Amino acid sequence: QVQLVESGGGLVQAGGSLRLSCTASGHTFSRYAMGWFRQAPGKEREFVTAISWTGRITYYGESVKGRFTISRDNAKNTVYLQMNSLKPEDTAVYYCAADQGVDTPISSTMYAYWGQGTQVTVSS
Repeated sequence: QVQLVESGGGLVQAGGSLRLSCTASGHTFSRYAMGWFRQAPGKEREFVTAISWTGRITYYGESVKGRFTISRDNAKNTVYLQMNSLKPEDTAVYYCAADQGVDTPISSTMYAYWGQGTQVTVSS
């Protein structure tokens, strides 16, 4: 079992930046692929980005490509989401998730562990 705690959310103006962190505890973090998803009110949970357990493979949703960057520090049991050029449509609750498989899934159904979420609000 792994526990995930997100932090770093907040209110930012359009065009600004935020960095989210997700710290894991309870198991071998370095063996987990990690993903970020987001959910806006009234909308389905959306894939944002994912990173393999080695950190060598990353995937991004089309709406965030070129603006968001995922990275991980296995020594700190932490995955980061750097969000630049934020837009009002990026407003959502952001969740990190962990998967113990060898793949790097982009589907939320493949992730067994989830954090509680952190709110990101981008004002226009």
